[in-house]
Amino acid sequence: MRGVRGATTVGGNEPAAIVGRTRELLGILVESNGIDPSDLASAVFTVTEDLDAEFPAVAAREIGLSRVPLMCAREIPVPGSLPKVVRVLVHCYPPVGVDPQHVYLGEARKLRLDLEGAQ
Repeated sequence: MRGVRGATTVGGNEPAAIVGRTRELLGILVESNGIDPSDLASAVFTVTEDLDAEFPAVAAREIGLSRVPLMCAREIPVPGSLPKVVRVLVHCYPPVGVDPQHVYLGEARKLRLDLEGAQ
């Protein structure tokens, strides 16, 4: 089992914005890692305190991940941290020999410039 990380930023605190950007993040994360939905064990989402209009897990359900255990939580509000961020940690069984490709979109790219493969 491996953990694959990702994050994205959202333009505003609206349900459509949160779900849309999370759906995009999950799509790229799954595709770039060659993960089949049946290979997913679970996913944990966090959002910054300025995003509370919708659960990001709604996006996972919308793309068909209805049997994957999902959890949403609030990120620690560290002063000066990047606002309007959705993060995800996916636990999965990736194809053999595939190194995790972590995905960071939008302003969230600033969070982990050190990771090779960050989008």
